[in-house]
Amino acid sequence: MGEERLLEFLRRMLLIRRFEEKAAEMYALGKIGGFLHLYIGEEAVAVGAMAALEPRDYVITHYREHGHALARGLEPGKIMAELFGKATGVSRGKGGSMHLFDARRNFMGGYAIVGGSLPLSVGLALASDYLGEGRVVLSVFGDGAVNQGEFHESLNLAALWHLPVVFLCENNLYALSTPIERASAVTEVFRRGECYGIRGRQVDGMDVQAVYEAVEEAVARVRGGSKPVLVEALTYRYRGHSMADPVQFYRKRQEEEKWKQWDPLLRLRQRLESQGRLPPELRSQMEREVEAEVEAAVAFAEESPPLPAEELCHDVYSDKT
Repeated sequence: MGEERLLEFLRRMLLIRRFEEKAAEMYALGKIGGFLHLYIGEEAVAVGAMAALEPRDYVITHYREHGHALARGLEPGKIMAELFGKATGVSRGKGGSMHLFDARRNFMGGYAIVGGSLPLSVGLALASDYLGEGRVVLSVFGDGAVNQGEFHESLNLAALWHLPVVFLCENNLYALSTPIERASAVTEVFRRGECYGIRGRQVDGMDVQAVYEAVEEAVARVRGGSKPVLVEALTYRYRGHSMADPVQFYRKRQEEEKWKQWDPLLRLRQRLESQGRLPPELRSQMEREVEAEVEAAVAFAEESPPLPAEELCHDVYSDKT
């Protein structure tokens, strides 16, 4: 893989990490309300997967979606403004952390209901197939969704109709506080598609290059007319399930330390440095630029106006017949 692309991968992962750390800080200061699910530790999945798509492709995901939105190219300032509940947010301040949306980039939203986005991804794929658009749908969900009925219904219908969907499971080993082995008889999620004739693959979700290559292959296969593909990315969230879960009493410290040794930013940075592709001055410049971008996002959010009360009922129903 070319040096320029790998450096861009590192920069995007760093942007997600710093954005999420700043979001946690703003939440602690009371500037962000509601739920806040941080993506720290899982950056390689979003960056690698989004890089494998074309701009015309659809992305639909779950509520831990700040990283997906940033990797897809949504503006950090508008995402932060959405977290602040401001009118300049990507969802005009009406969605908050769990409902980011940008139709211009075919980012069709994060959804708070576990597994709720899966049938919608099949609908998008059906529309693309019916209209002959050649678009692929990347449907992202967590391991907590695989025991939901929507998961099986969606895989079955997508396989039956050969719809252009890549199902991407971010398996961070815990559905809130429940380990996957306590909730699933089959813990290898990529095997769940076998009964529907869906090809499955497991990938190291802490390696951005591995994720990119796996999703790129899946997208090419699906775009070529084959059945959907199920990719399982093994990853790990370094923070709690949400900001309301700071203690992480259900995880062992040894487990957390083991996964931190596989930090996706650290792994790619060390790889680039060992190859002479990331001299110290370039690394420092990248870090300064990302810090400035995140600070600018916060400033934009703080200076933006709140949504006027009279706007709350707008965009609830379509005026199109």
